[in-house]
Amino acid sequence: MNQRLSQTLLGAAAALTLAAGTVSAAEWRGWNIHVPGYPNTIAMDRFAELVAEKTGGEITLQMFHGGTLGSQPDAIEQVRIGALEIGNFNLGPIGPVVPEANVVSLPFIFKDVDHMFRVLEGEGGKMIAAGMEKKGLVPLAWYDAGARSFYNSDHPINSPEDVKGLKVRVMNNDLYSGMIQQLGGNPSPMAFAEVYQALKTHVVDGAENNWPSYESTGHFEVAGFYSLSQHLIIPECVCINADVYHALTPEQQKAVREAAEESAVLQRKLWAEREKASREKVEAAGVKINLISDKAPFQAAMGPVYEKFLADNPDLRPLVELIQATP
Repeated sequence: MNQRLSQTLLGAAAALTLAAGTVSAAEWRGWNIHVPGYPNTIAMDRFAELVAEKTGGEITLQMFHGGTLGSQPDAIEQVRIGALEIGNFNLGPIGPVVPEANVVSLPFIFKDVDHMFRVLEGEGGKMIAAGMEKKGLVPLAWYDAGARSFYNSDHPINSPEDVKGLKVRVMNNDLYSGMIQQLGGNPSPMAFAEVYQALKTHVVDGAENNWPSYESTGHFEVAGFYSLSQHLIIPECVCINADVYHALTPEQQKAVREAAEESAVLQRKLWAEREKASREKVEAAGVKINLISDKAPFQAAMGPVYEKFLADNPDLRPLVELIQATP
């Protein structure tokens, strides 16, 4: 039998089991790419504990960390079809599947992290969640993933001209490739796990990510210039398969959502602490960090990226404008 069909049938069977009234405890599996001790890993383990507590043991969740159940794009698909029930995903790789989620990947669309959360916890977040649900994903809570900046092994980046000719690893999303192309660089989409070796062997010159990811992966050891462009501020979600979620009783839905939201409070606290510690660690290691005093040239270069996105997705213009108008 076709593997994807088998996974779909398994997911449907799990949903029907829940719909039957959880005669026996439902056992869920969850995916997370991050390593032990990482804020998201700790928060997702706490989420699993809270799900069991708040449902009185009717639902248990076993978390699999470090991407052991596959790459992030694969895991997103697994949760969509019900082969996995839960995932902690970055909205970047969800974007190619969900146009509404892709809006957060437009470079410089958020002013800062606080602005992002104001959008997500308002009407903009509801619009994004509705788009995700149509594709089989229900976001239960939003996690902080900080701001992403450029780093490379060659020189500081202060202007778009400094990106010209650089081979830059990006996540697999046309918006990120378009961003690098508009800055004159060469985008190189690749799996996160491959980036360290690619930087070390100069398959790529640089990449872009937040402080904890830059530090925890050891990327700072092989790419010692970190330039604070903060071009992308992309949240992460705790997502559940839509069929599984809607098969829950209202009480179970409330319990699971509350568990996710409480885990998000913990994750954001731990994230702020880890972000500070990661920056201090790479600074102590001698990484050369530079502020970009004028981001206007970078933002101006993104005009064609926005134009193409809105031409391809004209129905998303109201969401883009809503985000830009959110104080």
